[in-house]
Amino acid sequence: MQKPCTECAGKRRQDEAKQNIRLVYNLLIAHYGPTNWWPGETPFEIAIGAILTQNTAWTNVERAISNLNSGGLLTPHAILEAPDDTLFAALRPSGYFRIKAQRARAFCAYLLEQYGGDMGAMRKTPTDELREELLAINGIGPETADDILLYACERPVFVVDAYTRRILSRHGLCEPNANYAKLQAFFEDNLDRDLVVFKEYHGLIVYVGKDFCRKTPKCATCPLADLLEPDQPWHVDSGNERSRQAS
Repeated sequence: MQKPCTECAGKRRQDEAKQNIRLVYNLLIAHYGPTNWWPGETPFEIAIGAILTQNTAWTNVERAISNLNSGGLLTPHAILEAPDDTLFAALRPSGYFRIKAQRARAFCAYLLEQYGGDMGAMRKTPTDELREELLAINGIGPETADDILLYACERPVFVVDAYTRRILSRHGLCEPNANYAKLQAFFEDNLDRDLVVFKEYHGLIVYVGKDFCRKTPKCATCPLADLLEPDQPWHVDSGNERSRQAS
């Protein structure tokens, strides 16, 4: 009896993954159109927004950014030199404002020390080297670093967030505890390294996660509803056990 070709099986799985990940994108872009994500007027504003968006809704970040802008605080020097009370008040809408003030200042100190406060100079650093530099800054993890790389530095790296893991796991495309690097590789291995697509795909995931793939999902009207099998969505409840959505 002929043994199954493991190489052929692996190629089929890779082809299926590529097909699925592109289909998700096509369905979302057909539903939403271009998102033009990430909102921000300058690379520095985008980088600060990436820090402030940790554990909060984007509408809260917009209020904090507006406060910084109106207070003349949207520069590295201004953020570092502002009195604590002034900076705390500006960042308060974003939540955890004391912690985020520390993280914003850590980024600003790095930017000034390494690049003279010039985002343009920072953007000339090779991607892998720049990512390591960003990850070395207190309070900047993989998602925030990749937000800065993709949207502020125009580097084709895929950004993974909680919505990404939730959507893929509910559709059986990953495990609910899949780590950041594995999920990032899933996208980067199955999509062309297209900067515009990477930017839009993350924005579309944010939109569908916020509108439909919530903790209690709204599957019936979701643009990805046709991709669900009869026993999906999976992993609606916390933990690793599959659970069927209540009808």
